[in-house]
Amino acid sequence: MDELSARFIDEPIEPRFDLPPMLEKKPTCPQGFLWRNQEFQVVEMLAEWQDYRRRGRMARNMAPEHASRASHTGSWGVGRFFFRVRVQDGRVFELYYDRAPGNASQRKGNWYLFTIRQQQ
Repeated sequence: MDELSARFIDEPIEPRFDLPPMLEKKPTCPQGFLWRNQEFQVVEMLAEWQDYRRRGRMARNMAPEHASRASHTGSWGVGRFFFRVRVQDGRVFELYYDRAPGNASQRKGNWYLFTIRQQQ
């Protein structure tokens, strides 16, 4: 792939799955998504990775020996699953699922469009 520059977005999206992921907190790449009232179909997943770093107050609420393990395997409500995808019009997007619950009534986490990658 040629060198790409990223335009930061970090806005909520609504993922589309042919079959919902078996493990809600460890999702697979969506087959599409809705962003700004526009539907996008994923035609190719280019990369995927996880980031289990604890952020904000969550970074301070765990003993160091447990935090080290959790940074590799994750813990409840902590971690992000990233997917770099190509959509039907050829653009490359980076999406992520944030496992952090929004509040007591919204415990599932949220999906975001992180960046749009563009040719330089």
